[in-house]
Amino acid sequence: MLRRSFRWALVPAALLSMAFTVAAQGRTELLVYTALEADQVQAYKAAFEKENPTIELKFVRDSTGIVTAKLLAEKANPQADVVWGLAATSLMLLDKEGMLQPYAPKGLDAIKATMRDPANPPKWVGMDVWSSAICFNTVEAQKKNLPKPTSWADLTNPVYKGQITMPNPAASGTGYLMVSGWIQMMGEDKAWKYMDALHQNIGIYSQSGSKPCRQAGAGEFALGMSFEYRANKTKRDGAPIDIVLPKEGLGWDMEATGILKTSKKQEAAKALADWAVTKQANELYAKNFAVLALPGVQEKLEFVPGDVEKLLAKNDFTWAAANRERILTEWSKRYESKSEKKPI
Repeated sequence: MLRRSFRWALVPAALLSMAFTVAAQGRTELLVYTALEADQVQAYKAAFEKENPTIELKFVRDSTGIVTAKLLAEKANPQADVVWGLAATSLMLLDKEGMLQPYAPKGLDAIKATMRDPANPPKWVGMDVWSSAICFNTVEAQKKNLPKPTSWADLTNPVYKGQITMPNPAASGTGYLMVSGWIQMMGEDKAWKYMDALHQNIGIYSQSGSKPCRQAGAGEFALGMSFEYRANKTKRDGAPIDIVLPKEGLGWDMEATGILKTSKKQEAAKALADWAVTKQANELYAKNFAVLALPGVQEKLEFVPGDVEKLLAKNDFTWAAANRERILTEWSKRYESKSEKKPI
């Protein structure tokens, strides 16, 4: 009798298991291309899928320049459904190629007008701002008797020869926003002269915007030119660094979201675009960045000095996107000799 009861008790469990299997099989897989930091992706993915249990996010992640090049190379046969967490200047290039689907996410009206595509409906919508920052290893500096810089100009001091690492702007959005920022702040001639002088002090140009700060944190270089999220996290994790925001102003870009026109999963893609502008999503962005697209949510990053938003340099995104290839060609011609080899 007990055996019979036990046998019948298994039936609902088996049916329940089948139901879960069917439900899992019925989930929509959304392929997302991103340059979000690897340590951000899991938190964003988990929060979205909790609110949207019928959608599963699959990520292809790399540095901004690499993801942008991949998207453009796939133009004839796009693989991605959504771009989430890529530079606005990159999304503008995709828009120029006719690759993005116009869509106004629910809640768009609350987003800052300066942090979205001005078209109606927009092709892309901003999430947050990331800006340049310098990670300065105080232990290495003391060993080598290096002064703490306060400006971009300071980095051309011969005392720093071989002590600085910077992202390659062709691979890294952080590298490009620095170069674009210098050109817009200084003018073309002065900016290239500045980069010529800076090049003399560069040890290596990395393929990642995060790597220079990690290198500085580990003592491989005394100074790493990176961005404020990675600087804040590196210091929070215990590295002996000071974070420097150069007084002339900060180059910057926006992380943004866009839907690929060719996606066959438009409803799921729209669900992600909707969620990406919510307060819940912005509260997650606020853990990483000091300037957000949704007002009233942002917080000060604990180890980043000063007001990041007030230090942001004037940035013409249309110009930065339109001149990207020209600038990168010139940069590579002058400085590629010190660039880290691209991963195979």
